[in-house]
Amino acid sequence: MFVMPVYHAPDFSGAEFVSAPDVKTERAEKDGVVPENFHSTSMYPEYFKIDGKWILAEESRMDSCVILRENGRLDVVEQRNVKKGDQVILGRSENGQDGIYLHVNGFREETEKNGDNFAFRSGRSRETAFSMDYDRLYDLLRYEREHGNIVWVMGPAFAFDADARRAMQRLIESGYVQGLLAGNALATHDLEGAHLKTALGQDIYTQRSVPNGHYNHLDVLNRVRRSGSIPQFIEDYQINDGIIYSCVKCGVPFVLTGSIRDDGPLPEVIGNAYEGQNKMRGLIRNATTLICMATQLHTIAAGNMTPSFRVVDGVVRPLYIYCIDISEFVTNKLHDRGSLSAVTMITNVQDFIVNVAKGVHVY
Repeated sequence: MFVMPVYHAPDFSGAEFVSAPDVKTERAEKDGVVPENFHSTSMYPEYFKIDGKWILAEESRMDSCVILRENGRLDVVEQRNVKKGDQVILGRSENGQDGIYLHVNGFREETEKNGDNFAFRSGRSRETAFSMDYDRLYDLLRYEREHGNIVWVMGPAFAFDADARRAMQRLIESGYVQGLLAGNALATHDLEGAHLKTALGQDIYTQRSVPNGHYNHLDVLNRVRRSGSIPQFIEDYQINDGIIYSCVKCGVPFVLTGSIRDDGPLPEVIGNAYEGQNKMRGLIRNATTLICMATQLHTIAAGNMTPSFRVVDGVVRPLYIYCIDISEFVTNKLHDRGSLSAVTMITNVQDFIVNVAKGVHVY
């Protein structure tokens, strides 16, 4: 059974915190431009001393700045979204000297140590067994279905396999998905699988190419564009299976962000990168668990948008991040970008999603 870790807030009664100064601010002189020496946020809880009190910036994320509003509220904002006149918090130290404290150990528990300073295995590789990770994930998903918000970040690999599509559909229909982030390819090939039973012209079960199959995804793109939207295409062509179909059927919001190499794209794909980023953040803002699978670009982008914590009903709780990929480079890259709280699993994502669906008993 899943047990939510208890958050240990900092003890601000210490002399170093009592004597620390209030934060300094400076007003932005121009839209989209912040003052020199502005403070840049991390994925961890950060507290700011305002009028003698330490205040948590409740909705944080990496590489943004903090605006002190007139009513005392702290807003974490991307630099491009700063407006002229905003009071931007200054300071580059994080131990209280500038009225800023970065709290990295809020959920850390004392663990057993065997006394050894050397161990053969301290990281994760393709040889790592993930049995415990799977069991913990099953418990977490059951908990989050009732109490949280699960957002999935998906690459197109799922659309190429009939079992993976079916497993993800069952998870969506069983309430384990509250949001989906993907690109043009995942949606296009999933709809191709539903409409023509192929993905990039290969049968989604046998993986055998069909005659003229290289036209299939282009035909699907054209038909969706003729329909005017994905929901209308689903109705026009009586689509009744797949990932995108299930999202539409169950009212699960999805954000499709484009890339420079997209075919089509589908009508719902957002071509403007910054508009897409804003839409992605809109979904991630409510997430308490984020599961990123087989997409390097979307995984790193979503990881950068996601803090290590969330404040729910006034209580600080962890925000769980999972990164699933066949490439160690991708999982390591997420760590390199600062998402140190991520659980990484190096495995085939099609097998992963079938295991998860079976583990929570929806497949």
